[in-house]
Amino acid sequence: MTQLPTSIDETLDLLAASNYVADRPLATVLFLSLRLGRPLFLEGEAGVGKTEIAKVLSKALGRELIRLQCYEGLDISSAVYEWSYAQQMMAIRLAEASGETDRSRLEHDIFSERYLVKRALLRALEPAAEGPPVLLIDELDRTDEAFEAFLLEVLSDYQVTIPELGTIRAEHPPIVILTSNRTREIHDALKRRCLYHWIDYPDEERERAILRAKAREAPERLTEEIVAFVQKLRKQDLFKNPGVAETLDWATALTELDAVALDPSQVSDTLGVLLKYQDDIARMQGARAQELIEEVRAELRSV
Repeated sequence: MTQLPTSIDETLDLLAASNYVADRPLATVLFLSLRLGRPLFLEGEAGVGKTEIAKVLSKALGRELIRLQCYEGLDISSAVYEWSYAQQMMAIRLAEASGETDRSRLEHDIFSERYLVKRALLRALEPAAEGPPVLLIDELDRTDEAFEAFLLEVLSDYQVTIPELGTIRAEHPPIVILTSNRTREIHDALKRRCLYHWIDYPDEERERAILRAKAREAPERLTEEIVAFVQKLRKQDLFKNPGVAETLDWATALTELDAVALDPSQVSDTLGVLLKYQDDIARMQGARAQELIEEVRAELRSV
């Protein structure tokens, strides 16, 4: 188990060791979250690296990653715990067959931890030999306000209440990362319990560094042209701008096609790796893609 970083620079080094290229503001808020034991709430467009922060922390610190993927209709039974009704019914049938008549003892037995199915939030409160886990509550904006309200107890006191067992409290709180794509606003009461950071699309220099770290097989000229092209794409009137994840996927795809530089026909053929809406693809194919490539090369020559 790796010790928590003791400075912002150590936090940057910790992330860099796992090929995560972070800017100093992100490293600062992450350092403070770890030092203060406060949840970190990350907002930003899809594909900018919010979820990756939790994965990198888990790997770098040697802690278990427990991921709660949020969705509409998520409830306590899916997020915290539920009882194994099939096993409980079997235990009741066996008790009846053996002539067990002590109802209070039977009730105590079937509502013990033996029949408890622990979900992500409850597992995150349990002690672990390697240290408190990294709890990722991913895409919180997909849930409803009722689930947000439930999270207040978990994030305030790091505890959950199970009526049949009582209150279960974490001896050492987990490292908590919450993410949101901001499809709706998260309630202020939940945000107040967290440190907050908005992760934006990277600038050209940082995106090049990300590709050099994560798409090392891509030729240098191709990397430069891809980044410049994507940076220009994000200034177009698109329904959904490509994130860093799409940039990396595109670099990998073009490398697999043995590209050493952007080719207009190849760009048009592979835009589906970069863009995820047909209207955006149709708008950027053909002549428009060629225009952007020419602009990219003209700018790179002038540097």
